[in-house]
Amino acid sequence: MATTSFGRAIIRGLATVVPPEIKCIDDEVHLYGGNEKQISRIKKAIGLDKRHVVSEGVTSLDLCEAAALKLFGELDIDKSLIDGVIFVTQTPDHFQPSNAAILHGKLGLSNSVAAFDVSLGCSGYVYGLWLAHMMVEAGGCNNVLVLAGDTLSQCVNPQDRSTAPLFGDAGSATLVSATKESSSSYFSLHTDGSGSEHIIQPAGGFRTPYSEETQQETVDEEGNRRSLNDLYMNGGEVFNFAIKTEPKAIEEILELSGKSMEDVDFLFFHQANQYIISNIVRRIKAPKEKAPSDIVNLYGNQSSASIPCAISHTLGGERGCANDVVLSGFGVGLSWASAVLSLKNAYISEVEVL
Repeated sequence: MATTSFGRAIIRGLATVVPPEIKCIDDEVHLYGGNEKQISRIKKAIGLDKRHVVSEGVTSLDLCEAAALKLFGELDIDKSLIDGVIFVTQTPDHFQPSNAAILHGKLGLSNSVAAFDVSLGCSGYVYGLWLAHMMVEAGGCNNVLVLAGDTLSQCVNPQDRSTAPLFGDAGSATLVSATKESSSSYFSLHTDGSGSEHIIQPAGGFRTPYSEETQQETVDEEGNRRSLNDLYMNGGEVFNFAIKTEPKAIEEILELSGKSMEDVDFLFFHQANQYIISNIVRRIKAPKEKAPSDIVNLYGNQSSASIPCAISHTLGGERGCANDVVLSGFGVGLSWASAVLSLKNAYISEVEVL
């Protein structure tokens, strides 16, 4: 079982940025056949409303670079002390080189840095933190910069109402550092590759390269238009997956950490949509005020950046504002990952609109 505890790594700081352009589901009534009542129901039940999206030519690397510079400036970080860079994204600038290597150069970091990408989405932030904690715990690094960012708005067909109104874009930067003080953190990670087809962008890799054939659009039984080049998500299967796995995951990570629901200050879930989060919260009998779910209606589903954005939106501008928190991400893979860790020594920057 991929469960781990650590004792000498802390989150020192976190920054999140979003692009300035805002799209609103109210302006996409054509996707719903002009049915404004249906849009009102969707906004109320699922929480879809506004989302921040990048303009042409802006990438997850650009967003995460801005987040890193913001974090460096606000925490007065000595860049020469950074010895690890982990870039979590499914929307890299190139197949090769890695976003981590490119950003390493842009930030002017030392050559004595381990830098690599992690191709994960909604669970990716927790996976990235897990890797950073391991690198610090093993003594290989003292200060690991974890970048988590995606621009999935660029992966969807604008005529596909199952995805287009959902995804927003964001970039984040988190610094995980070694500490001499006792600081316990706990992680649990899972994968179910048998469900990989439920969230997939079929074309564009080496299995199915882009071609004229993959550009051909089809219309499904619900009227959604997409091609093999576009992101596909089976919403019903993803909901069932989340409801099946997340309550067990929260129970497992709390048991591993020796914490109770009363011991944790917040539960930061991947902001898939309000309906999924509210169902999870109800099943684990957590107080609603401990589990923010309003992020998706302000920023959209931001994939790997949704958990850091939720933290920045909820706790931004303060230090020591939360002690033990639960983080839990779930999605593409299918994969899910949870953590219990402390933010008592962390500076959380407010969400910045670029």
